[in-house]
Amino acid sequence: MFETILNDLFLERLNYLIYVVLLMIGLHAMIAKNNLIKKLIGMSIFQTAIILFYVSIGVKADATIPIYLPEHNPDGEIAKNAGGPVALTTEQVAGYANPLPHVLMLTAIVVGVATLGLALALTQRIYQGYGTIEEDQLLGKLEREDGRTRKDEQPVPDPTKRQSTKKTPTKRASKPASKKK
Repeated sequence: MFETILNDLFLERLNYLIYVVLLMIGLHAMIAKNNLIKKLIGMSIFQTAIILFYVSIGVKADATIPIYLPEHNPDGEIAKNAGGPVALTTEQVAGYANPLPHVLMLTAIVVGVATLGLALALTQRIYQGYGTIEEDQLLGKLEREDGRTRKDEQPVPDPTKRQSTKKTPTKRASKPASKKK
């Protein structure tokens, strides 16, 4: 009993265990590391694990790639000689692998490479501008720079509102002097 559970969980699905381990390694690198390059490497490992997972979902045992055969083409020479195109049987359809996961992951690879290239370019600019790619040091420099800019900022007076600093004397109405008799 224990051997069948062990066999079902680990040996037959070892690839899924490997994907989970890769996911955790990539996630740990993105969260725990302070170096921006190491974070990007972690992001790439995380993405690779997801791509491997989706590609493994699309794999079927003893399946072939779905290729359009000449006898299925209604305008082809073979179909005309046979009297028309030949429809695929259910067994033939079941023998084909689903190409959709592979096509989607090819797109994900292209997007991932573009994202990684942009992130590396931004990391290079950060290093050129601040002299470090360590997150803690970078945050410290940004806070100091932000503090300096806040100190240097002066409130800009609004020209539409004029505030007078002079106090204008108010005239009091004098009471008429009472006549003494």
